[in-house]
Parts: sequence; structure tokens; C-alpha cells
Amino acid sequence: MITIKEAKTKKELTESIKFSFELYKNNPYWIPPLIADELEGFDKTKNPAFENAEAYFYVAYKNGKMAGRITAIINWSEVKNQGKNKVRFGWFDVIDDIEVTKALLEKVYELGQKNNMDHVEGPMGFSNLDKVGLLTKGFDEMGTMITWYNFPYYVTHLEQLGFAVEKEFIESTFPFSNVKPEFFMKATRIIKERFGLRSISFTSTKEVMERVDEMFDLFNTSYEKLASFVAVSDTQKAYFKKKYINLINPEYIKFVVDKNEKLVAFSIVMPSLSQALKKANGKLFPFGFIHLLRAKKHSKDVLFYLIGVAPEYQNKGVTALIFEEYYKTFTEKGIETCIRTPELLENNAIHLLWKNFDPRLHCERKTYRKEL
Repeated sequence: MITIKEAKTKKELTESIKFSFELYKNNPYWIPPLIADELEGFDKTKNPAFENAEAYFYVAYKNGKMAGRITAIINWSEVKNQGKNKVRFGWFDVIDDIEVTKALLEKVYELGQKNNMDHVEGPMGFSNLDKVGLLTKGFDEMGTMITWYNFPYYVTHLEQLGFAVEKEFIESTFPFSNVKPEFFMKATRIIKERFGLRSISFTSTKEVMERVDEMFDLFNTSYEKLASFVAVSDTQKAYFKKKYINLINPEYIKFVVDKNEKLVAFSIVMPSLSQALKKANGKLFPFGFIHLLRAKKHSKDVLFYLIGVAPEYQNKGVTALIFEEYYKTFTEKGIETCIRTPELLENNAIHLLWKNFDPRLHCERKTYRKEL
């Protein structure tokens, strides 16, 4: 017998998060989230995403035992500003039982139909800064802190329930030794002279904080034409500053400005925390924070989290200035591996940035759609 319950209390939400720990406990590729971090993201009083979205957290039980979880979401900014009558689903984990999957998705359909939505898509979070996509290739590749992991049967379940592929994403990796400075050194000289640009590197988090709002504004501008993009609000800017900037080494954030000091490009790279999160196993205390601090300082793997370029400077080689600065930083720190986070397959401009580094495609993921 399958029953569905809405998780509302902190205890119920914590139990739903811990379900994934049980599901993947023997899997070496799944990266556990920090439980407190997940709870904060689900808290309507703390996460500013709820200013423009509503979400409901459901848990499935089979014969009295927890068997799955799902979050049903409507991002009202997307509905009103883009005219996309879509109900989202995310934070989806389930045992290999299609009836459980079906029962969980029925709750998503109900939310969509209640609000006159015409289709459902997922897995995805509240916004573009959340995790996205069902893993369809790379099940034996180590995950990251900003991606979801799932077993292959998830795809089978959705396909059998009438879902079709909506968006495709790719992830690649390359050894830092593949980065040859001759590919961009000459270009940076020409670009600086032609456009009057210069790069900025940071040595302290305080310096970064002074320009973070400007960076998010450029993020909104540079990504606004991509599918399902939802702009970052002023409240979300403040939230992300507080939550994430301190996790990032300031020297891993690079800016490019014009002669008037206007920001025209930026990049955020993060130290890989995958192994540290495995050791922490969902908890900061008593030792989890130590593993994370060590990884922040000593990790030899890095994730290219975000790159944004002003529309008027796209396809003009501006990122060469960013790579020049990263080459200096990564050489100094002995970085060994560069990892690209999920990028839309249709985003050719971003894919071209990496062509000279001979990247290896190691993961693919997709969102799935079904009409209501």
C-alpha cells in the first residue's frame, strides 16, 4: 500500500532529506548535502525564493516505510513574466517502484491543475541557481555539491509515465595541464587594447562583497535569453551573498571591467567539496566543518560555477582575460582538475570557451516534460 504525506514540520522535512542518505548510502558517487543547508532552503521564512514561488514537500510511504520524496513548485515570476504555465518538481528521490513515482508525481499534477498550469517539468529547483536535471549519463562519475545524483531507473520511470525530454545539459572535465597559456596570452593583449578592458582579481571576501550586486545584475543580463531563466531578485542577492560568498576563495572570483569601471564579465570558480561532503555525511558538527575548511584551502579540483559576459561583449574573446588570471592562480595553487557544472546543450557560446582545453564529456542530464 502506497500513501503520500505532505512534510510540513522541521522533523518531517529532516526525515525526508535523510531518506536520500538511506537510498544512496552505499553509492560512492552520490554527494550528500548538508542537512541544515537543505532545511534552510525549504524554510519559507529564510529562503527568498518563496517571495515569488510556492512549494510543497511530499513523502511517499510503502507499507509504512518511507519510499520516496518530491517537491512540487510553481515559480510565479516565470509564469507571469514569461507566460510559461509550468509546475516544477525537484528534490526527487525514489525507490525502484514506478507506482511510488507515479503517486508522488500525482501531487505535482494536482498543484499544476489547481493553478491552471498546462505542463510539468523537472527535476529543477526554484530558480536557475538551484540544481537541475536528471542524470542520464555518468552514473559512475563523482557528483558535485551543485548537482543531483540519481539511479538509472529514474529515467525509465519518467519515460514509462509519459514524460519526454525538455532540456539537455552537459558536464565536462579537463586536467589543468591541458590549459596552454599560448591560447589566450596573445588574445588578451589585443582585446585589452581594442576594448579598453582590464581584469580584476580579489584577495579578500570584503573586496568581493563590495561588487557582488553588480555581478548578479550582469548575471541577469547575460543569461536572460536562455530557456526558463528567472532573474535573481534584490532579496535573493542578499541571501546568496550571505550563504555562499564566504564559501568561495576570493582569488577564485575574476572580473573584467571597461575603462569606466563597468563590469562586463565575471567568473566564479569553487573548490571541489565533494570528498569533504562525503566525509561530513550531512553534518557540519562535530567534524564536518573541518573537512570543508580543509577542502576550501587545499582541494586540487575546482568547479567552474558561473561565467557571465555582457551581451555586447559576447563572442569577442573577453573570457581570455579571465582565463589568463585563472592560469596564474591555478598554477600557484597546484590545481589538477577543472570541472564544468551543467550547461545547456543549446548554449554554444559557453561550450566554445573550452574547446582549446580538450574537455572530456563525463555527465549528461535532462529535464523532462509532460502535458497536464
